[in-house]
Amino acid sequence: MQLHELVAAAHSPFHADGSLAPEIVATQAFFLASNGIKTVFITGSTGESHSVTCAEKLDLYHAWSTAGQANGLAVIAHVGSNCIEESKILARRAGELGFRAISALAPSYFKPDGLSALIECCASIAAAAPQTPFYYYDIPMLTGVTLPMEQFLTDAPARIPTLAGIKFTNPNLVSYRRCLDIAGERFDLPWGVDEMLLTGLASGARGGVGSTYNWAPKLYYDLIAAFTRGDFAEARRLQSVSIAMIDAIAASGFIGTAKALMSHLGVAVGPARLPLGNPTPAQLDALLVRLHELGFEQWAAKRV
Repeated sequence: MQLHELVAAAHSPFHADGSLAPEIVATQAFFLASNGIKTVFITGSTGESHSVTCAEKLDLYHAWSTAGQANGLAVIAHVGSNCIEESKILARRAGELGFRAISALAPSYFKPDGLSALIECCASIAAAAPQTPFYYYDIPMLTGVTLPMEQFLTDAPARIPTLAGIKFTNPNLVSYRRCLDIAGERFDLPWGVDEMLLTGLASGARGGVGSTYNWAPKLYYDLIAAFTRGDFAEARRLQSVSIAMIDAIAASGFIGTAKALMSHLGVAVGPARLPLGNPTPAQLDALLVRLHELGFEQWAAKRV
């Protein structure tokens, strides 16, 4: 299992009233595939996981199963939840649908009190889809769970035979480098902090999972190409553009504003759900002006 590519963390589509809009998934899949994306990560943080019900996630799984096959996209389903039993339901269905992998973040209300508890949570979830590769999703800034991932890679394989690696959305580069040393070629460690992709590459990352790959994949393909050929000045310049774009979007609430940007590009993924906010029309207009100043059009995903 190797995610040595850009994996788009897909938005969960809603109607204007906030109800689920699974019919939009076909448009999302076509849009992403048309812009060079080969794998999607669904119902994760970008997909507002904790704001989507179990039944709605199952509906999205079915929609992505159909649309993914139709557009040549591999699908990774995030199945994490504060309820392990719900996670097992989601993992089982993802396995039945033949998804490429599943992933789960740590429970974040009743938190695991140590590494052994975290591994048991992951093992219970992974066992519900025994033929499907499993990635732990390390995102301590949202879960509040900070545990040594290098030790996770050492201890977890005995309990999780399907362990593929870690989706590393954690800016701790020392931990990441330790994990890479332990992983070797056995485990996959896709990088998950878009505004630090260059830093991740310099540390040894060979792929990434991120939300900004929905709307500006060419920017990151160009960044990776510059890094690969040794043009570090250009790679740094492109990372600075990425940071400036992310800052501009985050100024009015990152996920809601990113979804509005996707709608501007022709993929009507709708608003973000509470407790997240959404930009006003004036804020969106100001964002588009700022993105134009940053040269967004040369890197933006092609409209559908």
